[in-house]
Formats: sequence, structure tokens, C-alpha cells
Amino acid sequence: MPAKKSTQDPTAAVLEKIASYPAPYDSVGRRLHEVILAAAPELQPRLFYGMPGYAKGKGPILCHFIAEKYIAFGLSEKANVSAPGDADDLLMPSGWFLTELDDATEKKIAAIVRRAVE
Repeated sequence: MPAKKSTQDPTAAVLEKIASYPAPYDSVGRRLHEVILAAAPELQPRLFYGMPGYAKGKGPILCHFIAEKYIAFGLSEKANVSAPGDADDLLMPSGWFLTELDDATEKKIAAIVRRAVE
């Protein structure tokens, strides 16, 4: 018998997951969700292996995050991780850890997300 697909709204499922994070990561996760969507409004949230993920429509997940001892924000292999001038670089950044969001970190994450969807 095939697995049943969830009928829950994907955005609601992501927000519910974020709300389940322990404090202070629930509020950091909500803000990170907002930063991601403001940086790339074309992204659609949906759960990705049980964590908030963001994709262009029904396409592959490009970025995601999870909260445990900290928040781990990452890019999938489908995201654009290259930056101008690093075509010869064999080691590309694809994951970051954070415990809070300040203005500078929000700007960096927004830039990473904008690059990821190019």
C-alpha cells in the first residue's frame, strides 16, 4: 500500500515544526524563516526530512535548518553555492551554525539565500 501524503498545508507544517523548537530556538527559527522568505519570496516552505526546507515550487530543497544545541542552517546540493571568483575552489561553504540572529547575520543569510536560488 502506498504511503499517504500529508494533507496539511506545507507552510503550516514548517511553522508547527519551528514552534516545537525549545526556546530560544523557536523565536530564532521564526525569524530565520522570515529572513529566508524575504530574501527569496519565490521559495516555498515544506518539511524536508522533518526540518524546515525551502524550494522553488515543487522543485528540490535549496536550503534548510534544524535546531538542536544550536541552529544549523544549510544548503542542499541543488543550491547554487558558487560565488564570483571561486570556480576553482574545491571546498564550497554549505552549512553554518548559529545561536541567535543579529542584523549582520540576517544580512549574510539573506545574501546566501539569494545566491542559492540563482
